[in-house]
Amino acid sequence: MGSHDRRFNQIRSSDPVPSRSIALFSILVLIGTILTGCFELRGSQGGGQTSFDPPRKISPSDIALPEGYRIEPVATELTFPTGVTFDEEGRAYVVESGYSYGEVWDTPRLLRIDPEGTTVIASGGKNGPWNGVAYHQGVFYVAEGGTLLGGRILKITPDGTITPLIENLPSMGDHHTNGPAIGPDGALYFAVGTFTNSGVVGEDNAQYGWLARYPEAHDIPCRDITLSGTNYISPDPRTPDPKDTATTGAFSPFGVPTLKGQVISGKVPCSGALLRISTNGGEAELIAWGFRNPFGLAFSPDGQLFMSENSYDVRGSRPVFGTGDLLWRVEEGRWYGWPDYHGFRRLNQGEHFTPPGKKSPHLLLAEHPNDPPEPAAVLGVHSSSNGFDFSQNTQFGYVGQAFIAQFGDQAPVVGKVLSPVGFKVVRVDVETGVIHDFAVNRGKTNGPASRVGGGGLERPVAARFNPDGTALYVVDFGVMTMGQGGEVRIPFAEPNVNSEPRKGTGILWRITRAEGSMP
Repeated sequence: MGSHDRRFNQIRSSDPVPSRSIALFSILVLIGTILTGCFELRGSQGGGQTSFDPPRKISPSDIALPEGYRIEPVATELTFPTGVTFDEEGRAYVVESGYSYGEVWDTPRLLRIDPEGTTVIASGGKNGPWNGVAYHQGVFYVAEGGTLLGGRILKITPDGTITPLIENLPSMGDHHTNGPAIGPDGALYFAVGTFTNSGVVGEDNAQYGWLARYPEAHDIPCRDITLSGTNYISPDPRTPDPKDTATTGAFSPFGVPTLKGQVISGKVPCSGALLRISTNGGEAELIAWGFRNPFGLAFSPDGQLFMSENSYDVRGSRPVFGTGDLLWRVEEGRWYGWPDYHGFRRLNQGEHFTPPGKKSPHLLLAEHPNDPPEPAAVLGVHSSSNGFDFSQNTQFGYVGQAFIAQFGDQAPVVGKVLSPVGFKVVRVDVETGVIHDFAVNRGKTNGPASRVGGGGLERPVAARFNPDGTALYVVDFGVMTMGQGGEVRIPFAEPNVNSEPRKGTGILWRITRAEGSMP
């Protein structure tokens, strides 16, 4: 009587399944089908899918913050700003990128922000975007994205003299050269993004503009890899005939298929990598790889390097669904999963990463260098979580937590969203992965000010504390609305422009906390 045979509580494979179980399963399948159908039927509602009537309104009271904090504009009418840094005296400097998605060009500049206005320290050529800036021992370091000529890390002296520390980085594709950050060791850390969304060159890369400029370009692994031989057939935008197709494999130029077991040789510099060089220049050293678009770099108070990564889009020959942006605690020598993982999950595990109405992503690598670690945090899907910094001063509060600027979705180009994602600054407890809104526009719904109304945030792209840690500066790229997408049917003619950035709408904001208030 005291024993209990668990077999009597189990349903054997030969037993009939109870009708209630069949009914429950049927209901769950029906619900899943309805939800999938609803998603497919509903149109995209991205934050940038709106109109804009200039000028941009500015109203700090339209931005919600925790009690005791206040926000104010420090500089306005900037064009495509992407980063901020500070000198020994605490003066702020901003970089304007000189380039925006949508193939919109301007002059990249390094500006000093003074109470009476801005002063140009240095100007660059047509090889933007300038994606970030760091200051160290009297010198500025800028990550030049390299859309036309390849990425570079630039050393800029206060008199405006520009000296490249490293050139010809492979960042002429979808994603660019990002960073930089100065480590506790005094070295300069920077990142190089991938050419493609998920490892295969496709017609979406013609839409981004670079396939016409670099028809032989493709992603470059940092170490030797062995391919699974998976190939993809896509429309061929190189010809005027819409029926023409091309077959393309991973890590290969457009129209070049691959074989099972084919080995692609790795080299440095490479795609999707974190690299390190001396502040005096020299050869790049590989720190970690297997990232898609590694954008933000920052060291925590205890000297640990963290990186933000923009994850996959639902586009191209190998679209990937539902992947939130990632915050990584970087370990030297590791591979972090791109193009076959999201975090520590393989893309072919279950149906989670399968776009509605599409096939599940096949693995591109026959073997993986290692199992990727677990990310420190998973952020919003398509949130474009970019530049960030750590609080290190109790006066500001939340010491040891990361403050991340979220540029916001670029739907429908990156994939459909049913409501805006991002367009704010979030606070992340890197020990638990818990994410909280920190600076967000007031209103009934989330989104940029151009969509929800008022004069608040548009597209925060970077966040950086001043030297004493009492103020958080937020770089707001400005207004960028999005078109409605469309098929790429161009014989290498003008790209199908979907991004619509507005010059002169960028802002540098400053957030402080009143003394004595509790975070």
